[in-house]
Amino acid sequence: MIQKTYYKTKDYCKVKFTFEVENAETVEILGLNSDWQNSIVMSKKKDGSFSCDVSLPKNTSHEFKYRVNETLWINEPEADAKAINEFGTENSVINI
Repeated sequence: MIQKTYYKTKDYCKVKFTFEVENAETVEILGLNSDWQNSIVMSKKKDGSFSCDVSLPKNTSHEFKYRVNETLWINEPEADAKAINEFGTENSVINI
């Protein structure tokens, strides 16, 4: 799930990512701000879901994926769009 919070006086949007997947020990987000090398580690909650807050610049678009347990790549089902990547698979897209 993605929740966007826009601020009238700020040039960014606060985005809360929440993701649930069974048998996950770790969940990371890769690709935001075109950074596929440095992941954003999501925090595991008591209910088993993972979440994190990220500030992204307004009027931008970002491709990303979740990486579960350092091996499994999963898209966000509620993403704004999907884009084909260089591997022939799809990335999730968020528009701010």
